[in-house]
Amino acid sequence: MSHHIVDFRNVFFRYPDSTEALRDVSFRITHGEAVGIIGGNGAGKSTLLLHLNGHLLPTSGIVTIGDLHLTGKTRQEIRKKVGIVFQNPDDQLFMPTVYDDVAFGPRNLGMEEEDVRQRVHDALNLVNSFALRDKPPHHLSCGQKSAVAIATVMAMEPDILAMDEPAANLDPKSRRLLINLLTTFSHSRIIASHDLDLILDVCSRCIVIREGTVAADGPAREILSDRKLLEENNLELPLSLQRY
Repeated sequence: MSHHIVDFRNVFFRYPDSTEALRDVSFRITHGEAVGIIGGNGAGKSTLLLHLNGHLLPTSGIVTIGDLHLTGKTRQEIRKKVGIVFQNPDDQLFMPTVYDDVAFGPRNLGMEEEDVRQRVHDALNLVNSFALRDKPPHHLSCGQKSAVAIATVMAMEPDILAMDEPAANLDPKSRRLLINLLTTFSHSRIIASHDLDLILDVCSRCIVIREGTVAADGPAREILSDRKLLEENNLELPLSLQRY
């Protein structure tokens, strides 16, 4: 299933102000993998995620999604394969109602309205938010907005799901629902988060980003049990692994 593959080869990215955010980043994610991206603030995690569907294009190096190299010409096609949930849900919610926000993507694909309705129904139920369908997004709590933002992506039925701090605004019940959702999603998942317990629950593999480079890449439990490695990257052991 090559369309589920994510491949970074010697990727560099420099912002217009000359800040070098990614430096020679290489890794490959195959079908069905759940990969956590961790690192301290400013390490380059969000920049990396924004390369997955062409919000950013590499300064040099190659990003391949499925069988497509990421370029200005291919990013629209790649965006059909990769769904990204941004850290701030307000970046994704802009329509008059929750229903319209979740329907926006499927409608843009030219789907029949009956099929759009089913996509919205399924996506909102997936995040336990169907009751919010007629509400204006700006009237929602932070946690509700986060759940709806996830639904807007799931309605597109992406091959690859990428999330930036998905649990940041969620209450414990909503966080557990998110974990259950992520463990049942059968395609590739890439999750950038400081919530290392969530990474431990959901991901089998972990990539540590430090100053725009890959500092470590390996089994999640092995990396998340390495106190020295985590402390070197301004992180702490997951709560579930701490011994008092």
